[in-house]
Amino acid sequence: MGTETDEFARQLRRLKERSGRSYGVLAGQLHMSVSTLHRYCNGDAVPMDFAPADRLARWCGATSDELVELHRRWILADEARRRSRAGSAGAIASAPAAASSSDQPAPSSNEPADTSADKAADTAAASASAAPPADAHAHALGGNPDPDSPRASDSPATPDQPASEPAPSRRLTYLRIALAVTAVACLAVPAALAVDAPKAGDAEQRSAHSAHRHPAASDAPTRLPKRPAPGHSAAARKPTPSGKARHTRPGPERSDGPAASPAPEDDRGGTAPRVGVSSYNWDQPCGVNYLLQKSPDRVPPPPPPQDFRGWARAEGGIDGGHLRLQLTATGRTADAVVLTSLHVRVVGRHTALPWSAYEMGNGCGGGITPRAFAIDLDDAQPLAKPMAGQDGDIVVPAKNFPFKVSTQDPQVLNLDLHTEGHDVSWYLEVGWSSGSRRGTISVDDGGKPFRTSAIKGREHYSYRSDTNRWVTDE
Repeated sequence: MGTETDEFARQLRRLKERSGRSYGVLAGQLHMSVSTLHRYCNGDAVPMDFAPADRLARWCGATSDELVELHRRWILADEARRRSRAGSAGAIASAPAAASSSDQPAPSSNEPADTSADKAADTAAASASAAPPADAHAHALGGNPDPDSPRASDSPATPDQPASEPAPSRRLTYLRIALAVTAVACLAVPAALAVDAPKAGDAEQRSAHSAHRHPAASDAPTRLPKRPAPGHSAAARKPTPSGKARHTRPGPERSDGPAASPAPEDDRGGTAPRVGVSSYNWDQPCGVNYLLQKSPDRVPPPPPPQDFRGWARAEGGIDGGHLRLQLTATGRTADAVVLTSLHVRVVGRHTALPWSAYEMGNGCGGGITPRAFAIDLDDAQPLAKPMAGQDGDIVVPAKNFPFKVSTQDPQVLNLDLHTEGHDVSWYLEVGWSSGSRRGTISVDDGGKPFRTSAIKGREHYSYRSDTNRWVTDE
């Protein structure tokens, strides 16, 4: 993970040491183990979500600038971790290919086969020289060698044809059989090319070809399938005829290896960026509600904030009211890639679920509200509207697309998707372009659409830690 992880850990240690609090005290306040906090601060691990680092920084009295810088360093460290995992997976995947290539015989390994073939051919030549010319000619043409057959009796040898002339054809036959056995043992050549009977017209040409090289040794590498590289984008070289955005799920992306055709001169550009969910509530712990089809006495106590979503999924819950989703986009190369648009694709809209709403956490953070995009899922065509942020008394201006990203310049997009009267299923599409290349990246909830339902007018519960009970808001 390298330098990015070290820089992130150094920033955490600086904040921790400045606070004057011990690891044990901070771990208790953050609801995590002391060993986990040690690993984060020593650079041995990177949190899967930014929320633990954000809470640590706030407990240590970090300023807004320090929070922004810490978030940037976490994004780079998280991306370095993903690259490290991808590299390890690639090394494991390439091991079978390396093993199969090591099974290819060296040139010297063919010498015993050639020697055996020569011996067999010499024996064949000796026996062929004692046979009648017509007999040998019949063998060379693949005919009937019986001397009583009409072909044998009607084909006397010409005076200027030596008796040993058919020997090269017999030798060629034995040589091809020997080569076929060697090729099958090496698992590298098609046996069909080696055992075909030679034709009289091209016997000399095939003999010269077999004497100089293995029949299919140079063809084997071209038959190896090209391994695609993993990615999350489907690039559209040209827009679809209808002009509508193309629904492209994350999937494999073609990698340009040594055997790939070079791209046209006017089609060059950067590759698709990585876009993923870095947080399911960028305003944590404020405003987290889940709808459950359960009575309060059957609902367990809420877990630590980093486990909210997993807890809700285990209880059969869905997001209620608002989903404050945070996306992080990073480039795959140093070349800048432009994020051009963000679209919401609604795949289902129904009446809001009549379930009870359960609120996670009590109290909110400081007066820092990042700029975000507000998306009303009740609209027929939901649009991402840029909203200004707040840093104390300072207003952070709203900013709209486009955005530039690269390996050293990630981009964070805070989204506030909300509904007041429906049960909505949806996913996101992020458009990108680089040079003449362009495409869209789909962002969904683990391979299926996100789902958000309104909580207005529903039974609403919050958890009282002093009584260990879910109570109705009054």
